[in-house]
Amino acid sequence: MQNTVTPTHCPYCALQCGMNLTPAADGTVEVSERADFPVNRGALCGKGRTAPRVLSSRVRLTSPLVRSGDGALVPASWGEALERIAGGLGHTRAVYGADAVGVFGGGGLTNEKAYSLGKFARVVLGTSQIDYNGRFCMSSAAAAGGRAFGLDRGLPFPLEDIPRTGCVILVGSNPAETMPPSMRYFTELKENGGTLIVVDPRRTRTAEQADLHLAPRPGTDLALALGLLHLVVAEGRTDEAYIRERTDGWEETRAAAMAHWPEYVERVTGVSVPRLREAVRMFCEPEAAMVLTARGPEQHSKGTDTVGAWINLCLATGRAGRPLSGYGCLTGQGNGQGGREHGQKADQLPGYRKLTDPAARAHVAGVWGVDPDSLPGPGRSAYELLDALGTDIRSLLLMGSNPVVSAPRAAHVEERIRSLDFLAVCDVVLSETAALADVVLPVTQWAEETGTTTNLEGRVLLRRRAITPPEGVRSDLEVLHELAARLGGGREPEKGFPTDPEEVFEELRRASAGGPADYSGITYRRLAEENGVFWPCPAPEAGTGTDAQAETGAQAGADGPDGAAGDGDAARPGTRDGRPDAPARAGGRRAGAGPVHPGTPRLFLDRFATEDGRARFVPVSHRAIAEEPDDEYPVLLTTGRVVAQYQSGAQTRRVDELNAAAPGPFVELHPRLAERLGVAEGDPVAVVSRRGRAVAPGRITTAIRPDTVFMPFHWAGEGRANTLTNPALDPISRMPEFKACAVRVEAADRP
Repeated sequence: MQNTVTPTHCPYCALQCGMNLTPAADGTVEVSERADFPVNRGALCGKGRTAPRVLSSRVRLTSPLVRSGDGALVPASWGEALERIAGGLGHTRAVYGADAVGVFGGGGLTNEKAYSLGKFARVVLGTSQIDYNGRFCMSSAAAAGGRAFGLDRGLPFPLEDIPRTGCVILVGSNPAETMPPSMRYFTELKENGGTLIVVDPRRTRTAEQADLHLAPRPGTDLALALGLLHLVVAEGRTDEAYIRERTDGWEETRAAAMAHWPEYVERVTGVSVPRLREAVRMFCEPEAAMVLTARGPEQHSKGTDTVGAWINLCLATGRAGRPLSGYGCLTGQGNGQGGREHGQKADQLPGYRKLTDPAARAHVAGVWGVDPDSLPGPGRSAYELLDALGTDIRSLLLMGSNPVVSAPRAAHVEERIRSLDFLAVCDVVLSETAALADVVLPVTQWAEETGTTTNLEGRVLLRRRAITPPEGVRSDLEVLHELAARLGGGREPEKGFPTDPEEVFEELRRASAGGPADYSGITYRRLAEENGVFWPCPAPEAGTGTDAQAETGAQAGADGPDGAAGDGDAARPGTRDGRPDAPARAGGRRAGAGPVHPGTPRLFLDRFATEDGRARFVPVSHRAIAEEPDDEYPVLLTTGRVVAQYQSGAQTRRVDELNAAAPGPFVELHPRLAERLGVAEGDPVAVVSRRGRAVAPGRITTAIRPDTVFMPFHWAGEGRANTLTNPALDPISRMPEFKACAVRVEAADRP
């Protein structure tokens, strides 16, 4: 394998940047640019360039570990470790029932792993209690998108459209640090004469590049969007023909927006009326414009309504389902999009089908060879599942997640995990959560396995195996195969859990066929030849697929907005003026292209994915965050990421170069607050909420509001930001309120 160059994709964020890997003679792996992949065009951030460091046997796990009699984790054989897991999960199921066994997945798992994990939970374990950390990523945007458009896909258009639009409002996103290669799209937007508006309570690296930076008080993005819509109406900037021809529900939405007059919004958000008017002018004057949201407005107990308000702004101005316009969500995790489409989310089956839809259950059960009535119903959402550990849920199988660091109210979650009768973790490294397990299994990672992911554009990609994993390491697919053999009661269920990823993908294609996220027309060969394929992509032998998708969408709408229809519309780029051509129906044939469906880079250009093809306005009104500041906790805390670390830091904190750039947590606070506390740059600062206390060095900057402090969430220990965060849940998406809670800030003793 030495000197063999393998084209593949980065293991980190949802850009899924293309890269080349070359094994070296000394056992290391070299990363080089892959200019042919259109998303990053060769550019890589520091995390991507150093990703192979985690492949080292000095960093990663290479042997199963089991809890010994004295409480230590000690090496064990695979046979012993698998028997212990089967025994632990099987005992709980036999004594307490199937729903006493929980399964928790991750947004970094490949589509094949996510699909198999969901199938394993429902078919082998028979439990409804499965969810994944992607619930903490874009569930509010998914719920709002499904509610308005009948279908959710992170971006309904490719990233390449961003530089060609007229204005982008970027809400609660800091791609300069979270996905640096994407910043070229915003730079090119400005070079082409477009404008960038950034909404963020901090003056981030991204905000510094904006033409207009709006810095609202955390938790007031909903009021801000409503204030902008009020001005759009008052200034006569609505697109009445579009509203009449392509939407429903405008009058109620208009009335709700008009209750949020500019002066009121200024008081609530801290954004002045002149800046509100300037944002409306910049957004409405160009022919095309976009709104892109990320975790800032989404990670709230009102996240679905907040995203819905930004979608309403797009609909009222005719900026959805038109070329180079629309609403989109910047997904965070590497496979956050695909990870929820194929069954590891509590309420969904493969193909983005609703678990409560009888037709969906029948279709998937037919592929799986089981009785539809045997499939359990929807289970708890991620935080609710974690909160039930040790009580209703007695044993847990966890793959690819580190909730001890990443979950809200993390000290409580850690306590619940410690109270389990049995915990099994599959991971690459010994994360803080894995360190609490009864059994830890070392599993393969991105460069050691083949599999597919789906990036933030809805582009399905093929990651290729570049190196052989260390001896003693197996894939998650092998783990599920072996556990199915041990837990299946003699029915040879392991035959339904192949270890070959392409074989799993072929079954996933059949299971997703006709669903909203239809992958049936996608093959490994196409992915390799075409640099990815956008879903929905029906198989030609399945007919157009539009009838099935529309039917599923109608049922999904009845069951709840997290579901989605799939009757989107494809458009082909490349006309002389650089705009998309007239759309082709998502399930039909492209003119002159034969029976192979081209995939769907752009959704909604002909119709939305609702039963009647019309988008839905949803009236919303501003409301306070779940925990407003008071005399005891007078400051707001917001959280986020830094450029050199990723998510819970379980992998990036093991890379020397990244730790040199971002060695530990910090508390970002305004000079006025620092002066009041009597702290200087670098002094230890304690941040205290109703849920706990965190201590980290102070970082004094005017880039943050005086009423707000910021902490990154990548670290464990006393600087763990999620010790403080509030698990208050959005009633629709079940997203916790990570982005705003009341805290007290004080000087701390030096260690």
